[in-house]
Amino acid sequence: MSPHRSSGLPGSGAGAHAAAPVVTPERLNSATPGAAEAALLTCCGSLRWARRVAAHRPYPDLDALLAASDEAAYDLSPADLTEALAREPLDPPGPRWGAPRATYTAAHTALRAAQAAYESRFGHTFVICLDDVAPDEALDHLLSGLRSRLGNDPEEERAIAADELRRLARGRLTRLTLRRTGANTADIAADDATEPTRPPSRPDSPYVPV
Repeated sequence: MSPHRSSGLPGSGAGAHAAAPVVTPERLNSATPGAAEAALLTCCGSLRWARRVAAHRPYPDLDALLAASDEAAYDLSPADLTEALAREPLDPPGPRWGAPRATYTAAHTALRAAQAAYESRFGHTFVICLDDVAPDEALDHLLSGLRSRLGNDPEEERAIAADELRRLARGRLTRLTLRRTGANTADIAADDATEPTRPPSRPDSPYVPV
């Protein structure tokens, strides 16, 4: 199991972190390097990725930011990918996805079994981006994805996991920079001398590493 596994409740357990900051592209552009990296680490757990995206500021718009994110994600080394996968938080599907509790409980049991088999085979957490999947289809999509990818060879699966992380980073960056309703206006302040070694929770995302 992943060393960052929590009790299974969003925001609880050993894997919980402070809420992700809400930023705009303009605030990301003007933030100190350390603050920008800390915000970016909520979208992808590779420090090299975060530093590279932060170093290429300013970004004129979200499209430019997403293009830089993709480029940095495509260049992740095996060590960078391992780091990013190890930092993926647990956020299991539940009632907030519209799943009945009985369905959730049964699916969670199946997910745990499939995840254990996956981690035993590949040595890292399963990740999948479900941004384009309807909430009522997410559980089935997640389980089918886990089961189908168990048949991959390790090299092929790491390539798929890397692409899923790239897609997750795009979605998280979009939500991080475009959220307006109920936004917490707290600064993305971080001491520039402080190394951002553990990212806060990710911006809300309908995906699950289990």
